[in-house]
Amino acid sequence: MTYHETFINLKSTTMKKLGLTLVAVGLFFATTQAQVVGEVQSEVEVEVADAGNEFETIEITALPEAVNTAITTEFPEALTTEAFVKNEDEVLTYKVKLNIEGIEKEVYLDAEGNWIDKEEVKEEDN
Repeated sequence: MTYHETFINLKSTTMKKLGLTLVAVGLFFATTQAQVVGEVQSEVEVEVADAGNEFETIEITALPEAVNTAITTEFPEALTTEAFVKNEDEVLTYKVKLNIEGIEKEVYLDAEGNWIDKEEVKEEDN
């Protein structure tokens, strides 16, 4: 075997090793990324499960008449901008966002139009 053939064989062997090393490194990073994505998906699923007691957006027109009456009686100049409902153990709680002469306000009521203190709603969530 001549010097030239030996050099080509050595160069070919080195290139194969380099190629295999690069493939191994690529697989390592791909596997690491897959693990990170799996962890993020698990965290998102946990957060979604915890959000089960949160308020859901509803149409303003879906508010019960008693809720509308309570709001217009207490805040005759208010405009309802958003409405939400939470159904917990068959008890409906409404969160209503109002605009009162340019000031935003959140109020909480039950289905009969009774006012609920915001702190009571927070305690129920815990």
